[in-house]
Amino acid sequence: MIDETHNPWTTLSSRPVYQNPWINVREDQVLNPKGGEGIYGVVSFKNKAIGIIPIDNEGYTYLIGQYRYALNEYSWEIPMGGGLIEDDILESAKRELKEETGFTAAKWTNIARLHTSNSVTDEEGFVFLAQGLTAGDTAFEDTEELHIKRVSFDEAVQMCMTNKITDAISVAGILKAAFLLQEQSQK
Repeated sequence: MIDETHNPWTTLSSRPVYQNPWINVREDQVLNPKGGEGIYGVVSFKNKAIGIIPIDNEGYTYLIGQYRYALNEYSWEIPMGGGLIEDDILESAKRELKEETGFTAAKWTNIARLHTSNSVTDEEGFVFLAQGLTAGDTAFEDTEELHIKRVSFDEAVQMCMTNKITDAISVAGILKAAFLLQEQSQK
C-alpha cells in the first residue's frame, strides 16, 4: 500500500532568491529521496490560475489570442487570469470572463483543479465552464493586447489536438469539457 502522505525529501535550508508582484522564487538545500544532497528551485505563485470556457447558446466558445512574452510567440487560449490566493475562485473566474470577453454567465460549473508544472511550481489552477452568456464590455488590463475569436467547440478541441492551442490549462480544460459535455448530451 502506498502512503501518499509520506514526503521522502528533507529540506535542510531555504532562501528567497527573487520576488515580484506575481511570483516568489526560492532555492532549497535538500536531501533527495536517496539521501543525496542537492538544490531545488521552487516558483511560488501569488495567485491561483483561473481558466474559463464560455459556451454560448449555439455551442460556440470564445478564445483569447495574445502574444506571450515568455514564449516569444502568439498563443490562443481560453479566457484566463489570476485570482488572489485568498479570493473566492468563482468570483475570480467571473471577473476574468468579464474583463477578457465582456461576458457574464448565468451558470458556472467548476470542472477541473490542476497543477501547471508541479516539478518546479506550486501553482494551482481551476477551470470553469460558463454557460448562459450575456454580452457586455471588456476591460482589458494595461499589460494585455487581446483578440477574441468565436469558434465552434469542436474547432477548439481540434485546435488542441493539432497543437494550435498549447497552453496547458486551455488544453486540459477544453478536453475535459468536451468529455463532460458529451456525457451530458448522452443523458
